[in-house]
Amino acid sequence: MTRIRIKDILKTEPQGQQISVKAWVRTFRSNQFIALNDGSTNNNLQVVVDFGNTDEGVLKRITTGAAISATGNLVASLGKGQSVELKASSIEIIGDSDAEKYPLQPKKHSLEFLREIAHLRFRTNTFGAVFRVRNSLAFAVHKFFNDKGFLYIHTPIITSSDAEGAGEMFRVTSLDILNPPKNETGQVDYAQDFFGKSTNLTVSGQLEGELAAMAFSDIYTFGPTFRAENSNTARHLAEFWMIEPEMAFFDLKDNMNLAEELLQYVIRYALDSNGEDIEFLSQRLEEEEKQKPQNERSEMTLLNKLKFCLDNNFERLTYTQAIEILRECNHNKKKKFQYLVDKWGVDLQSEHERYLVEKHFKKPVILTDYPKEIKSFYMRQNDDGKTVAAMDILFPGIGEIVGGSQREERLEKLETRMKEIGIPVEELSWYLDTRRFGSCPHAGFGLGFERLVLFVTGMTNIRDVIPFPRTPKNCEF
Repeated sequence: MTRIRIKDILKTEPQGQQISVKAWVRTFRSNQFIALNDGSTNNNLQVVVDFGNTDEGVLKRITTGAAISATGNLVASLGKGQSVELKASSIEIIGDSDAEKYPLQPKKHSLEFLREIAHLRFRTNTFGAVFRVRNSLAFAVHKFFNDKGFLYIHTPIITSSDAEGAGEMFRVTSLDILNPPKNETGQVDYAQDFFGKSTNLTVSGQLEGELAAMAFSDIYTFGPTFRAENSNTARHLAEFWMIEPEMAFFDLKDNMNLAEELLQYVIRYALDSNGEDIEFLSQRLEEEEKQKPQNERSEMTLLNKLKFCLDNNFERLTYTQAIEILRECNHNKKKKFQYLVDKWGVDLQSEHERYLVEKHFKKPVILTDYPKEIKSFYMRQNDDGKTVAAMDILFPGIGEIVGGSQREERLEKLETRMKEIGIPVEELSWYLDTRRFGSCPHAGFGLGFERLVLFVTGMTNIRDVIPFPRTPKNCEF
């Protein structure tokens, strides 16, 4: 008999039909009632065991965590909490679970503890909900771009370039790390390495994405990126996924419009597809908020935050306008910011971004035209000589969620800027060819996928929205 998912069983009209289910035991009480879950939903299917006609050896093996197969008739449930239940005619133990050794007992576990057993945390309600939402968001991203005619490009994971100029990269080498070959100057001789040069894990697929956009017009990448930043915070990962579209013939305004449309589309998709999961996560967040001091609690529920981003057009303003608002606001004057805003040119912190979104405008915000000194070399230089055509999208509770820009399409301007900040022009000659041969205005942005999942699920630590987090001193599983 074909296995039916519990999510589908719970939507089925009970008419005594015979069905088969295969899943894991959450609880078994009174030697009669099994709560079964197969991961398709947080809701369990109650299986009623015929105690008198079930082998005692089988009953003893129905323990929390065990995998079982149950066949029987689907009937209306007389108990509370479920509309249907399975009256079992046969139970088969597929995989035993030692109840005394199984780490996930039927009780509440801390998120810190669950990170230590990340290989099992998928089986909890919280992480079941998180990763079903993550799945829907990933699908929604692909659907959004596919429906718009974008080409999905796989950019390299191993690269010899540093797109951000950050220098915080993981080296890729096949050399003997204890005794690497040296050149005449005593430096490591990467000419003898596997690729014949120094290589690293990518920090961004953007530069390669631009190459594709100069042929296909509209492309996007969605893949893993890596930063060797020694930052052990709730917002940073060493390995994470990035969504990076690049569009030819786009200016900054087109770029902003597309990013706003994408964010609203994927949030709406998750709400439509995973309403139960998001409702569960919203209630979980409310319980978590109650444990905090009053002044640290969020003013919005998770559902309110999501609707906040769907129901409002994003406010657009320049960095210069934002600095003026922040400098003159009471929050700054009364020194309530940890980082006071005193002059033009400072890099905005999360607290400033959240103030603009949550207090001042009360809607998502897109900031544009940042000082060129605090932005990357490839951003288009504005006529004022001080700013670049950059844009960041700011969300409630999280601050920046998207960063992008119109790219500098003028070869001379780009080369001059690269030389100013010490980026070797010759090494990026392949990138500059897009400006030499058929250059055109183009733009793009980056959306950190885990940052998006963090926002939509209401989780507070980015390590809880990726299956196996990679952080400083931690590379388990």
